[in-house]
Order: sequence, then C-alpha cells, then structure tokens
Amino acid sequence: MAALFLPFLASPAALALVLLSCSFAIVLLISIVVFPGRFRDLSNGRGGGEVPQTYPVLGCLAAFYRNKHRLLDWYTELLAASPTQTIVVWRLGAPRTVVTANPQNVEHMLKTNFGNYPKGKPFTELLGDLLGCGIFNADGDLWHTQRKLASHEFTTRSLRELVVGALEAEADGRLLPFLAAAAAEERVVDLQEILRRFAFDTICMISLGTDPGCLEPSLPDSSLAAAFDAASEICARRGTAPVFAVWKLKRALSVGSERVLKERVGHIHGAVMKLICRRKEGMEREYGKASDDFLSRLISGGHDVEVVRDMVISFIMAGRDTTSSALTWFFWMLSCHPDIEQQVANEAAQVKGKLDYHNLKEMRVLEACLYESMRLYPPVAWDSKHAAGDDVLPDGTRVGRGDRVTYFPYGMGRMETLWGEDAAEFRPERWQLGDPEEDREATKVSPFKYPVFQGGPRVCLGKEMAFVQMKYVAAAVLRRFELRPASDVRPVFVPLLTSHMAGGLRVVVRRRG
Repeated sequence: MAALFLPFLASPAALALVLLSCSFAIVLLISIVVFPGRFRDLSNGRGGGEVPQTYPVLGCLAAFYRNKHRLLDWYTELLAASPTQTIVVWRLGAPRTVVTANPQNVEHMLKTNFGNYPKGKPFTELLGDLLGCGIFNADGDLWHTQRKLASHEFTTRSLRELVVGALEAEADGRLLPFLAAAAAEERVVDLQEILRRFAFDTICMISLGTDPGCLEPSLPDSSLAAAFDAASEICARRGTAPVFAVWKLKRALSVGSERVLKERVGHIHGAVMKLICRRKEGMEREYGKASDDFLSRLISGGHDVEVVRDMVISFIMAGRDTTSSALTWFFWMLSCHPDIEQQVANEAAQVKGKLDYHNLKEMRVLEACLYESMRLYPPVAWDSKHAAGDDVLPDGTRVGRGDRVTYFPYGMGRMETLWGEDAAEFRPERWQLGDPEEDREATKVSPFKYPVFQGGPRVCLGKEMAFVQMKYVAAAVLRRFELRPASDVRPVFVPLLTSHMAGGLRVVVRRRG
C-alpha cells in the first residue's frame, strides 16, 4: 500500500502540504487537550469587543472550523449577543480581526478616520492576481487617481444613455423572448443563471463595447464568463481559508486551485488585452474617434494599458455579479409575498411605452423593495480594511496596526437594535414615507447603518447605474410575467466575492394575467 503513495510523496509540493497538515493537526490536538477551557481576550492585550471561544496558539480556530459551513449566521449571533455589536476574532494563520455591526464604528472606519483604514496589503494580496491595481483593489494615490477618473466617467450623460440602451437591447431582444418561450413551453428555468448571463452581456456592451451573446436562446458557453466565475470563487475562498499559509504555499508551488486561478486569470487578462489592442488600432485608424463605452473612454484618456485592463476587469466584476445577485434574491423575496409583487407589477404597468431613465426613477415601490431585499441579502456580505496604525473605535474596541477591521452588511441587516423586532421580516414600507402610493422617495437611511454601497470616500460610484439596471429588469419582467419557485425548499445564501444562491433559483414562468 505504501508503494502507491511514493510517487505522490515524491512531489515537493505534496510533501510540503502533508507536513503542514500534520503539524497543524498536532498543534490543534495539544491545544485542545492541554487548554480545554475557554480563554477570553487573547488578543495581544487589546481590549474591547466580545471574543468567541479562544485557545492559546490556535485562537478561535476550533470554533471557526465548527461553524465554517455557517459563518454568516455564526458571526451574526455573536454580534447580536455583544453589547457593542462588535466581536474580536483571532485564529492561527490569520490576522486579528475586529468584526462590527455598529454604525458608529462603520462611519469611523469608512469616513471619520478613513486614512487609517485602507484595503491593506493582506486584502489586496487576496484579489491582486485577478484585479491587479484596479480601483477595487487599490489604495493611496493610485486609488485617488482611478477614483477621480471613474467619477468623471460615471457622471457623463452619454454613459447613462449607453446603459439604458444596452438594457433595452438585451431585455427586449433576449430576456423577455426567452421568458416568453419558457412560459409557452411550461419550462422550468434557472433564473439566477439567466440573470447572470443578462448582466454579463450588458456589462460587456457598456464596458468593452462588445456583445458576448450569452443570453442567446441556446445559452452558449462563454470561456471568458467561465474564467471570471472560477477566478472570483478561488480568490474568495482564499479569504475564508482557516490558515492563509496553505493557499500561499499552493500559489508559490502552482498547485491545486492556485494553478487553476493562474490559468483563468491568464485567460481573462489575455482576452481583455486583445480587446484593448484592437480598440486602440481602430481608434488610430479613425484618428482618435472613440465610442461611448468605458474601454474607449479610458484609452482616449491616454492611460497605461495595464491600468486600463485592471479598471475594466474591476468594472465587469462589479457590474455583473452584484446586480444579478441582488435581482435573484429580489425575485425570490417577491415570490414569497404575492401582494407586494402585485404592487410592483401595478407600478410597472403604469409606464406606457418604453422604460427610460426618468420613469424608472419614479418607481418608488420597486425601489423600496430593492432596498429591503438587499438589506436581508446584500450582494457583498462583508468588507474588510486593514488598520495602518493603532486606533480606538467609538465603542471602545482597540484596533492595532495591521489588524483587519470588517464591517458586516449581512449581519447589520438582521440586527434588531438597528431595525426593530421585525428585522428578519421583508417589509418594504420601512423604506417609504407615508402612503406607498404617493410619489415620494425612499426613506433616506444612513449609509453606515445600511452599508450595502459602502459610504464615505469609497461610496459606490455605480450605485445609480446599478439601480437603473435592477429597476429596468424588474419592471420589464414583472409587468409581463409571474415567476414562481419550482421548489418549496428555502434557498441558501452563499457569500463569495459577491453572494449567490446555492444551486440557483429554479422558477416556473407564467404570463401575467
């Protein structure tokens, strides 16, 4: 039997992983046997915040492992039990982490003391292979430069018109005909997959000026979309790895998932760079004439090709996964509340003719439902910064240089201290002032209580564009169709770089009577 394993152990990478695993198991066993009791505040003497069950050397690694399959709910329970809605998590192989659902702490890190809470090297390492120096993975002067550039582009009227035009073409030309065919054939479809394809097509039209056609009737495979899926999942799992040294060793040796990541990122970079070169050549032939898409605007700005590449990749990642995730949970929530769904359908039906930017802005009931759905199922479940220097949060929790500080939108949306005893319920009316039939804007809530779009200097520039896209899809679909889940099984929320619904959302499509 041993002979069967000799070729495997002959590999340096495999041998290193085996030795690391054995060492880890020995340390785990010794700590639990020798220190069976609960140790609290083993956090380098820095006070403040509740601490989950923690052991010397291992920290809370044992509790982390026990709850690995339900991390979101575990953190939410710990935060709800904490008097300050803040906890301190320390485990072997990862930096000391402060997790908070306290709006004052969130405002402190995202705005008041913004300079002390950059993304930090530990975070940028996780996503650096995929996002490079893109705006979502940059700090300091590089971030400021890209932020200024993106801010200018996102406020242009032409980009807004391009977004609505792409939505109209993709919805009328592909999404609605696809759903109509499914209704006629009484066919069950995976709505999450359809929305992801829709979002990928539209974001590629807007950012790259190309149409991958992922939502054609045959639902063709896209190697670029598949590469984005694989790369984002592997990067996300780096962040939840119990011991960071494992993925770093795998990357150094180019084995396992890290080898796959390298291949997928190479495919993404190659495809985007090819598009950049073609666009530059086309613009040169036409004496610098640029289209309205994001790529053309960046090229005409004279930026380095690597910067253009990384910004476009970040733009695609954000525009594709966040909106499709939010819409998937939105449609599921409405299917559980037919009376509210009918209100949204009635509001959408009042629009005569084409949906445009202005009548989408007036859909207050729909807007409130989207806000409420994202409160419970945010596209990004948590976000982290790394402290540049020692600090004390408003609730008294001490932060040390290099500590990770995480704010937690998923948990914050479930805090009764923030939303009342009905925090777990879907109640869109909490976002509206007075009668929902009146023409009033959704209630303005502090972005630090509802940090789905972040807040402070890093507040999401694409918020308005995201709402236009979500409203367009929701209104176009609901005024024509009813979507009913094909199963009574409650879906599972999976947090990666952006959240998704485990196994998709299989629905039955019917014409709205």
